[in-house]
Amino acid sequence: MKVIKTYNEINQGNNSVSFRISRMEDIYTERSGKTDEPHRHDYYTILLVKQASGKHIVDFNRYPLTSNQVYFVSPGQVHQVVEEEQSFGYCIVFSSQFLIRNNIPQCFIEDLNLFNDYGQAPPLELNVNEFGNLSNFCEEIISLSCSDFKFKEHAIGSYLQLFFVQCNNLCSLQIDNSHESEVGNTILKTFKELVDQKHSVWHSTSPYANELNISPDHLNRIVKSLIGKTAKKYIQSRISIAAKRMLYFSELSSKEIGYQLGFLEPANFSAFFKNCTGKSPSQFRKK
Repeated sequence: MKVIKTYNEINQGNNSVSFRISRMEDIYTERSGKTDEPHRHDYYTILLVKQASGKHIVDFNRYPLTSNQVYFVSPGQVHQVVEEEQSFGYCIVFSSQFLIRNNIPQCFIEDLNLFNDYGQAPPLELNVNEFGNLSNFCEEIISLSCSDFKFKEHAIGSYLQLFFVQCNNLCSLQIDNSHESEVGNTILKTFKELVDQKHSVWHSTSPYANELNISPDHLNRIVKSLIGKTAKKYIQSRISIAAKRMLYFSELSSKEIGYQLGFLEPANFSAFFKNCTGKSPSQFRKK
């Protein structure tokens, strides 16, 4: 049985390290240009790409790895960077512990909606000036990381927050009314938690809306305004990604996987999977 390779610690030799920034070109050199197998992290990952040629696969979705991009990968997402040549840019990784130690609320990260838990995770495309601004933050962080300054970790945390705010300002999905935004983010957070807990039992929008005491249409509008997809699409993404991971990393039969995900009839699971991915479970596994 294949097992998903998981990186649990930011620094394998020191589990107290909760933040690291590296240059992509240095990582390429350290790995002698070899591509790592699909894997996941127990921490957040940001790739600010200056120049590259290749692809970035996130939860089985492929994106061209090119110039002036920024990727956000959540803990638990399976991803793989495939480089056709040496890339240039920055790789930032940090844990939830880093957020706690620097008084950065978890809700701050969640409210930005830059990190997607499941489904589509396309890069934020940047122009030259936008990349330059974000690159300056990274250079300041690198300089601080190499220094002996007192409170340097707090300074790094501040630059990281500025990095996030800048990226958030570049996103087009915004809610104009601040009160509506606050209420919507609260609903979205609870909805995501429910989907994580109940996706193998609740396959439609209605039970989630009932739990949140709102109508399914209202839930769809809120979710779509914040993450660009309806609640139904988000639920389907969560289920299909779980199915893809089991098809790829386990030897369970399609019938067994469908049953674990709440499909009592194999035909229903196959139809659902093909509708979401364009392939049958057997075709996906074979490929």
